[in-house]
Amino acid sequence: MGRLANKVAIVTGGASGIGGATVRRFVGEGARVLIADIDDVRGAALAEELGPDALFQHLDVSKEGDWTAAIDAAMRAFGRIDILVNDAGYYRATPLQDATVEEFQRHVEVNQLGVFLGMQAVVAPMRAAGGGAIVNISSTGGMRGGPSLFHYRATKWAVRGMTRSAAHDLASLNIRVNTVLPGPIETPMMKAGNSQDRIDAMKGRTLLQRLGQPSELAAAVLFLASDEASYITGIDLPVDGGTMA
Repeated sequence: MGRLANKVAIVTGGASGIGGATVRRFVGEGARVLIADIDDVRGAALAEELGPDALFQHLDVSKEGDWTAAIDAAMRAFGRIDILVNDAGYYRATPLQDATVEEFQRHVEVNQLGVFLGMQAVVAPMRAAGGGAIVNISSTGGMRGGPSLFHYRATKWAVRGMTRSAAHDLASLNIRVNTVLPGPIETPMMKAGNSQDRIDAMKGRTLLQRLGQPSELAAAVLFLASDEASYITGIDLPVDGGTMA
């Protein structure tokens, strides 16, 4: 029996990167998973690869109607929802003086509003299932200030506060809510949003002197989503190679 046997999960941003690694790990541990993403091609390909325990659903996390459709799809296919991983994210490196309202709003829509809508959407099905686990993906950028990530850091700080507040609100329903804080992880989003010099600098700030791999994040998410973490709620778990040490 896997660590998530008989569990049903929704993973946003699940087509690739940290989300894709989490989907693979969850299915490998016995879960049935709804892969939710705006990348229809990669999402559908991953679901086909993983077989009947995975289903792809198009989801723009900033749209309430898309969340309703995703919940309905998961319930029709799998009959329950036990786990939500809010991994979908938006990232652009921009200093405050160059920030635009449009870029700021897009960060808020995906990184903050999307987390709110997702947590709210799963409360009823998790309550019906007797409880559940929500894992929100923030960032070590949500633990401190720094240059050129004004929009991104603001929303990742917000995710930490939302997580802790939701942990209070949902504890009586046996729904645990925790946050994983990635450091520099080698994902398509990181490579697209940063120069090689910037990536090398981030790597150099880690004690382990390397980028993390999506599979290493997935291992931490798996722990918090599993019953092994049944007495853990409202925490921040850095997975950062020692960046915050």
